[in-house]
Amino acid sequence: MDIITAVIYIVLFIIMMVFVFSIGMLKQYMPKREVLLVLAVAFLIGSIGGAFFLEPIYEELPNMASIVERNMPNNEESLYLDLSSSVDTDSLREELSSMEGFKSFDETSISIPMWNFNQKEHDYFDSIVGNINTHYKNYNVTSDKINIELEDNFTASEALKSFSDWYKLVYGETISYAQIQAVLVVDSSQLDNFEQALLNKGIVASSVDGPIQDSINNTNSSMLSNVEFTLVCGCVGVIVALIGIYMDSVVPAYRRFKKFMNTKRKR
Repeated sequence: MDIITAVIYIVLFIIMMVFVFSIGMLKQYMPKREVLLVLAVAFLIGSIGGAFFLEPIYEELPNMASIVERNMPNNEESLYLDLSSSVDTDSLREELSSMEGFKSFDETSISIPMWNFNQKEHDYFDSIVGNINTHYKNYNVTSDKINIELEDNFTASEALKSFSDWYKLVYGETISYAQIQAVLVVDSSQLDNFEQALLNKGIVASSVDGPIQDSINNTNSSMLSNVEFTLVCGCVGVIVALIGIYMDSVVPAYRRFKKFMNTKRKR
């Protein structure tokens, strides 16, 4: 949200509170039993104003809190990507590396979907996968998937090809699909640009780790829920209405207090 829009929303909420205050000041012209109705209306107006005008600004607080982290030198963010094997990772790496703030792009592992293994099939794959290629850093066989960690400088396409070649030799069929896990490290100040570049290719990071994300997470953990925030705004409307209702009593009391303090100072 831009600053101008935020200012407009705040001004509109203030105008609503002025209206609530004005309603409160009409207390002297209404029966006492109508005061509760005024407070109920004030709560409703405050809640509506908070939900429509202040809540969008409130939701931007995590991003605002991360501004400092975005501009700190040497801060880095790690974006964890889940890519289809149909994605040309070499082309993606080349495009990302040409952008300002690029640090590194590493393909860390692949996940090969299989069928639901029975115990015998599971044990077989669990014992044989590590022998297919020496560049498999580690691997894990689940009930329907094989996860393979890659050594440095060993690409996902090479890993998938070596597994597919072995699979064709043993089963007479090919494996043509896998999910690639990759880690993109970028300068914190350029995070938005990289996220947009990925989004343009239909890629969204499964998670982000770094100072910016830590700041956003910490802020989110301390924030009220949307319902709680709306209720607080409703309470603000009630407080403003009460100030309007008792304005005739508050102002004289304030003047007497101010006069008392001035007299005390002169002594």
